Amino acid sequence: MKKIALLISSVLLTFFLIACSESATANKESEGNDEKPVQEDGTADKKDKKEEAEKVEEKKPPQPYKPLEPAGDATPLKDKVSEEELEQMPQAESHGGDRTRMVEVGETLVKDAEDQTDGPLKNHRLVAYYGHPNSTNMGILGELEPEQFMEKLKEQTQAYSDADPSRPAVPMIELISTVAQRDPGPEGKYFHSTSPEQIDEYAELAKKNDALLMLDVQLGTDSVLDHVKLLEKWLKLPYVHLAIDTEFHVKEGQTPGIDLGQVDGAEVQEAVDYLSDMVEENDLPDKIVLVHQFVDDALTNKEAIQPTENVEVALNYDGWGDGNTKMSLYRKFVRNEAVQYGGFKIFYKKDEPVLTPEEVLKLDPSPAIINYQ
Repeated sequence: MKKIALLISSVLLTFFLIACSESATANKESEGNDEKPVQEDGTADKKDKKEEAEKVEEKKPPQPYKPLEPAGDATPLKDKVSEEELEQMPQAESHGGDRTRMVEVGETLVKDAEDQTDGPLKNHRLVAYYGHPNSTNMGILGELEPEQFMEKLKEQTQAYSDADPSRPAVPMIELISTVAQRDPGPEGKYFHSTSPEQIDEYAELAKKNDALLMLDVQLGTDSVLDHVKLLEKWLKLPYVHLAIDTEFHVKEGQTPGIDLGQVDGAEVQEAVDYLSDMVEENDLPDKIVLVHQFVDDALTNKEAIQPTENVEVALNYDGWGDGNTKMSLYRKFVRNEAVQYGGFKIFYKKDEPVLTPEEVLKLDPSPAIINYQ
């Protein structure tokens, strides 16, 4: 009987060990099945990266502005141009050259450019009034009291929303925040800072009206990056952006307003990168850097200027005078030396004639920013 009992115990023990072994194997196989199969072409890995990028995109804070909605009877831009205009840029812009368009009528991105941001220029157009509150000679901003100024700015912005309802326009204040001087000043840098109180006043005006504020810098003998840091308090506001007046950046021994200034594209890129990091580190909406140019020498090394995932870049032609000449120079400085977006400045008192919104929007590419001085 003892032998039979021992035999039964041995058999039961064997079955138990086998069962444990099979259970352990099943658990390992189950754990292995939790891993995502990676195909030879890396499809799973690409999918994961895409999903991660989409999650990051979703986390970006919203832009703090409201475009002015087009009038109910506004006609699409493409319905207002002829077949010839659909295929060819304005004759004045071509300046006797090939009139074939690089991009479609109304397109604001220059050829082959892309916009990885959620910035204001991606789906909207900006209309800005430029100047300084202490000067009636530097632009329309100094000619009007703030509330009257904003009312007129909105009227001009509405004209662009109605001219191209596919891209509603947003009002923007372009405030000169550092003013180039012919006197070296206490720091010897040939510029004077606009008072913090005045910058605050226009920052509040923009916020109150769901508009944007662009701080324009006239550098004197200082660097672009130094001016960005000087304005960092305001640039950290979600609705504030940067503009660079290149012609006022002079070398030691030169004088702004007498000697033509110049900015190297590498300096612009330092500002772009600095703002891009600022956006990430402070969880801000994406920013814009606008670069003014009216002659060749004012902006060099343009190929160094590259937009980022957090910063849009626009080149702005800001010369004044004959409308045909201005359109041809926009082609030269913006279309043919492209970065990402184009900008076009209009002078109410110096341009002959003052171009209408429809005339401006037919340019190739269509300006994403139109500023008035």
